[in-house]
Amino acid sequence: MRISELSRLSGVSNATIKYYLREGLLPPGRATAATQAEYDESHLRRLRLIRALTGVRGLSVASAKQVLDASSAHQTDTHRLLGIVFGIWPSEAGRPETQADGPPEPSPEAAALVEAMGWSVSDYNPARQVIDQTLRTLRSLGIDYDWQTLLPYAELAARTARHDLDRLDTITDPLEKAEQAVLLTFLLEPALMALRRLAQEDESIVRYGDGPDAPPAGEARPPGHE
Repeated sequence: MRISELSRLSGVSNATIKYYLREGLLPPGRATAATQAEYDESHLRRLRLIRALTGVRGLSVASAKQVLDASSAHQTDTHRLLGIVFGIWPSEAGRPETQADGPPEPSPEAAALVEAMGWSVSDYNPARQVIDQTLRTLRSLGIDYDWQTLLPYAELAARTARHDLDRLDTITDPLEKAEQAVLLTFLLEPALMALRRLAQEDESIVRYGDGPDAPPAGEARPPGHE
C-alpha cells in the first residue's frame, strides 16, 4: 500500500508516519521509485502499536522506540513481549523501565500477598510499590487495612487476568497481540473502576436504600446479590 493508504487505515497522518520513519520507529517500506515506497500489513500493525504506546500508555517517542525494539527481539516469547509493553521487563539493554534510578524499594506487604496467592511476579513490577504505598496511606488515615484485606480483591483480579489473556490467546500476530494488550489494559481500567462504582450503588440500595429505587421490604434480593 502507498503511504496515503497506510495513513487512512492506521489513523496516523502522513507527516507523523514520515516522522516515525525518520526516527526509526517504523521500518522503511519497499522502494518503488526515488521518492516512493510501498508498505504492508506489518507496517500497519507496528503503527497501531506505536499509537497504543504513545497515545494510550503515554510513552515518549524515544521510550516507545526502546519498547518497540525490545518487542521485536522477543516476538516469539509472549510472556516477555507482554511484560515489555506493560513496562515490567527491560525495554533497553538490561534495564527495566521501573529501575531507571536503581533497584526498587522492598515491598514486604505486596510480597506477602503475592506469596499467599501463589503468583509468579517480577520483583520489578511497579504494582508492588503501589500496593505497599496504598496500604501505608490508608493506615496513616486511620483505616485498618493490610495485605490480607486485599486477598478477596486479588482473587477477583486473578479472574480478570484470566479473562484478559483468554481474549489475547485468539490473536496470533505478535504486534497485534501487544497492541491489544496495551489497549485492553490501559483503556479498560477506567471502565473497570466505573463498574465498581455502579455495583457499589446497587449494593447500597439493596442494603440501605429507602428511596424509590429500593426494593420493597422483605423482597428477595435480585440475582447476583447472594
